[in-house]
Amino acid sequence: MKNFFFAFVIVIVLLIGAVWWSKSLSSTSNDPTVISHNGIHWHPELEIYVNGDKIEIPQNVGLGGIHNPVHTHDDLPLIHLEFDGLVREDNVKLGNFFRVWGKDFMEFGSKVIMTVNGEENFEFENYQMRDGDKIELRYER
Repeated sequence: MKNFFFAFVIVIVLLIGAVWWSKSLSSTSNDPTVISHNGIHWHPELEIYVNGDKIEIPQNVGLGGIHNPVHTHDDLPLIHLEFDGLVREDNVKLGNFFRVWGKDFMEFGSKVIMTVNGEENFEFENYQMRDGDKIELRYER
């Protein structure tokens, strides 16, 4: 009888957990700002020019004491977007990389022309980076 009661309690706990998990998942599945529930590992490229001169983005931006999911390694010009779990559109915005880097988006000049995959883009720091994007920023002072 003890074994039956123990098994019954386990089944009830598992059912409650499954219902809770299902509800939490469904509450975000209808959210249009959700990109992924299971994380992402994307690599857009970013090149920056100021008055025609290429600016080198430093290695290991976002790495150190805290491993930021938006970071660089030594494989520049790649930006690594490595998120676990739930990922929203705001997480992958270009402006997030600048914040992690400690730069203001307009720090390099008062006029900027941005292209993404060869097409002009006016979203600037609000652009949602995607895997394989080739982003180019050309600033004029």
